Amino acid sequence: MRIAVIGGTGLIGSQVVEKLNAAGHEAVPHSLSTGVDVVGGQGVDGAVQGADVVVNLTNSPTFDDASPAFFQASMNNLLAAARKSGVGHFVILSIVGVDKVPELDYYRAKVLQEELLRGGPVPYSIVRATQFMEFMGAVLTWTADEENVRLPATPIQPIASKDVAAAVAEVAVGAPLNGIHSIGGPEVFALDELGRLTLSRKGDTRSVVTDPTAGMFAAVQGDVLTDMDAHLAPTRYTDWLS
Repeated sequence: MRIAVIGGTGLIGSQVVEKLNAAGHEAVPHSLSTGVDVVGGQGVDGAVQGADVVVNLTNSPTFDDASPAFFQASMNNLLAAARKSGVGHFVILSIVGVDKVPELDYYRAKVLQEELLRGGPVPYSIVRATQFMEFMGAVLTWTADEENVRLPATPIQPIASKDVAAAVAEVAVGAPLNGIHSIGGPEVFALDELGRLTLSRKGDTRSVVTDPTAGMFAAVQGDVLTDMDAHLAPTRYTDWLS
């Protein structure tokens, strides 16, 4: 099976390409570095030409109110190219609970991406994942100083990127779902407790202050970013840290 992986050089994309090729498929990575501009449209037709499946793992360069325009343009260009080339399956990666946090510009943008795919001309699958373990490093910098890290107690269900990539690769080679496949980590943590665990394991002596107003996840109400009914990945957070 020939699979065009758009955004195939990033954290998830590179692992998806590796897994698909190891399984005997022909997965080709495409990104700005390979001459494919999903917003401007340059190189898009050539990237999807001859592909049985398109996996779109591109991401907006910002999380602010500019992100909807990125997903609008990129999806329009990719879906048009996929239709012209007769692609039979289009896969995107989204977020568990994405439609339940309208306060966040980026989440609204990802909802728009899902809607464009559902309304598009190609059979599709949406993989929704919980928060990546690899993002905790960035989360710990958003509201930090030399002594403290301020985090809300938002429930988080961290998943390893390798497990996300495995799920995306599996969905890509299957029949189109024309729906959503949700995946999550095996455990739920309060974000502030996850911060304390992370700093402790890294030997970082800063304190985590529980602050319901701190950072992006302060906008999240309740446990909407978790789903223990999703397909649960095997990697536990402490094992990943080790």
